[in-house]
Amino acid sequence: MVVDDHQQIRDSLSRYLEKNGLRVTTAKDAHDMDIKRASGNFDLIVLDIMMPGEDGLSACRRITSETNIPVILLTALAEETDRIVGLELGADDYLPKPFNPRELLARIKAVLRRSEKTEEFTGELRGKKVRFEHLTLLVDRQTLTDDTGKETPLTPSEFKLLAALLERPGVVLSRDQLLDLSQGTSLGPLDRKIDNQISRLRRKVEPDILRPRIIKTIRSGGYCLSVKVEVVE
Repeated sequence: MVVDDHQQIRDSLSRYLEKNGLRVTTAKDAHDMDIKRASGNFDLIVLDIMMPGEDGLSACRRITSETNIPVILLTALAEETDRIVGLELGADDYLPKPFNPRELLARIKAVLRRSEKTEEFTGELRGKKVRFEHLTLLVDRQTLTDDTGKETPLTPSEFKLLAALLERPGVVLSRDQLLDLSQGTSLGPLDRKIDNQISRLRRKVEPDILRPRIIKTIRSGGYCLSVKVEVVE
């Protein structure tokens, strides 16, 4: 689904993406997106940040908290803060405007490939439940449950990052190692991707986000899952 308040952008992107083999639905704002999302199944949402009514950041927060649908944000070129906040809220990628449709298509295909591989990626944890602290990861459903039974879905990137940590409790993993294990890529200069993803993941696993004790930051090292892990068959 392409969500943008500019009809020309919606129409031109729809034509281009469909010409390249994708099925596309368009929406003019977040409300329109919700109506169409309720009546269909979508593999990915391209979401503009600057829209009338509910903005793209708020809509992104709702999507990633309720579903595992990947989100690519379209951002104004100068709004670096919006791009960082978007990643922290759960967006899988972003593209600044103006952009080349070929680049958007390449990013869509890359995110979809990662999403498809998520179902296959569970390492030694496939088909199991993993208990740590007050939480249980339902691996095949990519969902967390707490002691009260409350369920919290994980985005594909959050799930793969958490799985990488759960398979190596007590091991200090560098940012490069975590990115390679969870996405098969490496960090670029000043890349904060893993830091942003850890921040998002902590919001779902830490009792106190200001004093994280499950996923600890290791100075000059990286991150470490610092609690015991129990695999339940």
